Amino acid sequence: MAMLEIKDLEVYYGMIQAIKGISFEVNEGEVIALIGANGAGKTTTLHTISGLIAPKKGSVIFEGKDITRTPAHRIVSCGMAHVPEGRRVFASLSVFQNLKLGAYTRSSREEIEESLRTVYTRFPRLEERKNQLAGTLSGGEQQMLAMGRALMSRPRIILMDEPSMGLSPIFVNEIFDIIRQVSAGGTTVLLVEQNAKKALSIADRGYVLETGRIVLEGEAEKLLNDESVKKAYLGE
Repeated sequence: MAMLEIKDLEVYYGMIQAIKGISFEVNEGEVIALIGANGAGKTTTLHTISGLIAPKKGSVIFEGKDITRTPAHRIVSCGMAHVPEGRRVFASLSVFQNLKLGAYTRSSREEIEESLRTVYTRFPRLEERKNQLAGTLSGGEQQMLAMGRALMSRPRIILMDEPSMGLSPIFVNEIFDIIRQVSAGGTTVLLVEQNAKKALSIADRGYVLETGRIVLEGEAEKLLNDESVKKAYLGE
């Protein structure tokens, strides 16, 4: 059984249908890339999975449990974390305070401290800047903070929305290396990216979303070599 199953999802903004009956699944331990152009419905899909938007039809099944109507904060407690588009760090709080907020669903102080050590090991720059206000960090550092904050909830699956957006090439490489490490550490990853080449290079499988519909799916390597994908998304 898949860890995460999306079945016949339909999502509307008023009269406009953004998601048109999509179905896909994420198995435990996989890195799944959801790629597509701007406005294809990638972010809407993630928002629906994590409970920020209610679908008109369809269901979201996480580890055998229907979470379609579950409030977002409860979904975090179920073992799902969301790294939103645009990073969304709390600018007026310190790096340390941002990270502590990521653990708000947990009660064991020892376990939280252990998670904090793990995050600092994975992101040494965050430890160096732990007392610095998050709003003063560079874009790449803020992205690391958003990822670290999500990992503080000890998720079974992490949803990442455009982690490379607006970052310099050197930071993009660093962020994707970290996603690889997160996956190797046993966390399942659902990755939304406009940088299709980068996303497919670290994914096991991929889905291509076009105007609210999945038009192509398969192993990441096959999608990387697919002529229509190359033409539309890889600039080849």
